[in-house]
Amino acid sequence: MPALRSHDQYNTTIYALDDRYRGVFGRRDVLFMHQDDLTARGLAHGDLVDIETVTPGRKLRYEKITVIEYNIAPGSVAAYYPEANRLLPLDYIDKDSGTPSYKSVPVRVMRSGSH
Repeated sequence: MPALRSHDQYNTTIYALDDRYRGVFGRRDVLFMHQDDLTARGLAHGDLVDIETVTPGRKLRYEKITVIEYNIAPGSVAAYYPEANRLLPLDYIDKDSGTPSYKSVPVRVMRSGSH
């Protein structure tokens, strides 16, 4: 899961709740998912989900986030930072690519309240 910035954001300074790049207005508590991934998990655009980081020895969670259908690579999800920072272990580095956690961290997505 990469953490990304919205249109009206400079680093961690958020100037507005609108992201005209991605068509999100008035909020930042969203998770972007490909339609095929939504369907495979029995989810629909607008459902509430919980996200959990999948790394050994940790349970980092972001609860009650709204899933949004978006043309993102299948098998990937994305959320805004700094809101999604709670999912990013500071010491996690991908063993294959060497990518730091803020660029890619494995997560589990589940319907909110189903765990």
